[in-house]
Amino acid sequence: KMTFLLAVVALLSAFGSSFQYGYNVSVINSPALYMQDFYNQTYFNRNGVPMDSGFQTLLWSLTVSMYPLGGLFGSLMVWPLVNNCGRKGTLLLNNLFSIAAAILMGTSELAKTFEVIILSRVIIGIYAGLASNVVPMFLGEMSPRNLRGAIGVVPQLFITLGILVAQILGLNSILGNAKGWPVLLGLTGIPSLIQLLILPFFPESPRYLLIQKGNEEQARQALQKLRGWDDVDDEIEEMRQEDQSEKEEGRFSVLSLCTFRGLRWQLISIIVMMMGQQLSGVNAVFYYADRIFQSAGVDNSNVQYVTVSIGAINVVMTLIAVFIVESLGRRILLLAGFGLCCVSCAVLTLALNLQTTVSWMSYLSIVCVIVYIIGHAIGASPIPFVMITEMFLQSSRPAAFMVGGSVHWLCNFTVGLVFLYMEAGLGPYSFLIFCAICLATIVYIFFIVPETKNKTFMEINRIMAKRNKVEIQEDKEELKDFHTVPGRQAEKKISSSKL
Repeated sequence: KMTFLLAVVALLSAFGSSFQYGYNVSVINSPALYMQDFYNQTYFNRNGVPMDSGFQTLLWSLTVSMYPLGGLFGSLMVWPLVNNCGRKGTLLLNNLFSIAAAILMGTSELAKTFEVIILSRVIIGIYAGLASNVVPMFLGEMSPRNLRGAIGVVPQLFITLGILVAQILGLNSILGNAKGWPVLLGLTGIPSLIQLLILPFFPESPRYLLIQKGNEEQARQALQKLRGWDDVDDEIEEMRQEDQSEKEEGRFSVLSLCTFRGLRWQLISIIVMMMGQQLSGVNAVFYYADRIFQSAGVDNSNVQYVTVSIGAINVVMTLIAVFIVESLGRRILLLAGFGLCCVSCAVLTLALNLQTTVSWMSYLSIVCVIVYIIGHAIGASPIPFVMITEMFLQSSRPAAFMVGGSVHWLCNFTVGLVFLYMEAGLGPYSFLIFCAICLATIVYIFFIVPETKNKTFMEINRIMAKRNKVEIQEDKEELKDFHTVPGRQAEKKISSSKL
């Protein structure tokens, strides 16, 4: 059952960490013009000449794209940190990045330096890269088997909430103005401060305490607190078996994962889905939503309210995805999600091209953006992360997360850096590129990615083994395992139903 303590830990870690990932994705969207004025003014005060427009475009692209670049660095730091400091310890340490970045961004105007903003975007990116991997891991390891799916989607829900809150606070009448933008950027430190003060009173991940620290007594105490009862022998025994199995299987490094034939198609699938998720243009839509609406002919004073309503749709659709992912399955949501994104990008290109000649086209382009957001929220955003967990066994999953996380942030960085130039060069046709990427991802998923709903990890592994041309050898090994090492086979079944 869901205990009060477990609910508080889930909400506190998601609010203190995942929330800010979303907040910083869209926080510089609304005050962009005021921030660019500040860049210009500062440059003029220093050099006595106005900033060249090409240089300004470069600086602004850097401000946007340094965040995902930091995210890539953060993803690469996950494994050394969680293994040495623990899950809770890493989250607490990570808060220092966020608080430092918040202070630097909040005081940048007083210090009359725009370089500090760009540096802070890297720091807050490192924070987001760590948070996006550590929070799901921390919550997944603390949750009982029957709640792991529901609790596992809480971080994604808080990411969409963070985007929405940044859009609301970024309204001109609140903080999205010439005086308020430094405060808007600096507010990101508050959830971190709350987490830093409260999280130490909650238990560390019991799995980390037992499997990595070898401290059964502490693990038992943590589990008793989280479950709300004293008899936790079954779960402790399950962890012991998992520990034993991991020692027998050995752990995959990123290099051995990339060269191992038996996991080739799983790895390609994760890379394709993560590339599709980011290169389909979702961050271009969020980073530059205001500009899409302005070019769609929406009145300047109303643009921000349309953006906020789209943020709200994103939250609602992610909430719906939580409830339908188990009933409809992963493949349907992936195909439907990317399908909606593909169609809306194609129609958006048409609408943006015809809006000067056909009056109602500007409304159609807004509908396209809304349909696009719905598609991403139900499939393309949440499901690839679910698939990493399901397509890999315990021994290879950490390396798979590191590869998937790095591809996610690298593609995010590429879109942030390139979209302004794409838009300048191609205009509305830049959305055709996103349309083509969505289509390619749909084709790949249709032919290669299996349905993983209600299947054990071993069953999924067997399906993928056929793709990897290691079917016979794989089956023989499993039969041999089944007869000779029953404990290990049983453990694999336990871990597959558990995660």
